[in-house]
Amino acid sequence: MGKRVRRVLTGHNADNKSYIMEDGPAPNHVEMGSMAGLLVTDIWETTTMPADNNGSADNADRPIRLEPPPNGTICRVVEFPPDSTWKNNASGLEGFDSIGAGHAVSSDSDDPMMHVTTTTDYAIVLEGEVWAVMDEGETCLKAGDILVQRGTMHSWSVRTDQTARVAFVLVDAAPLPHQK
Repeated sequence: MGKRVRRVLTGHNADNKSYIMEDGPAPNHVEMGSMAGLLVTDIWETTTMPADNNGSADNADRPIRLEPPPNGTICRVVEFPPDSTWKNNASGLEGFDSIGAGHAVSSDSDDPMMHVTTTTDYAIVLEGEVWAVMDEGETCLKAGDILVQRGTMHSWSVRTDQTARVAFVLVDAAPLPHQK
């Protein structure tokens, strides 16, 4: 399995003093079905707006799913393997179903990664390079680049022999008029 993500959580002790509550590998990760090497690690989830910072529960301790809850967010890291290692044998429906998101897959594309969400996503490339593919057009993103995905049909493609790691912050958004 790929490189584990270190997650550091802060909190408040009984005296309301800040402290490091947890420091270690993020426990909530999964390889997407039929997409060998495509690893999703959820770091944190919020379920309200504004977010609630009370308590010590692990908000990422739940099944991984593609989209955040209404008025929520998800912070995750995705490790995308080179296309050559998996894309020819992948089922988009099976892959997205494995994270409860079969509804998001495009039925009009041969690309198993082509999907849409009702979110605004901030995609921050940490390592490698990954192509952001739209219905019309595409662009190569490299380490340090940031893409803002605004409820668009999109896919990801790694055209080198090196894995790409991308941090995402997914924010619940209202569906666009054509998505209702």
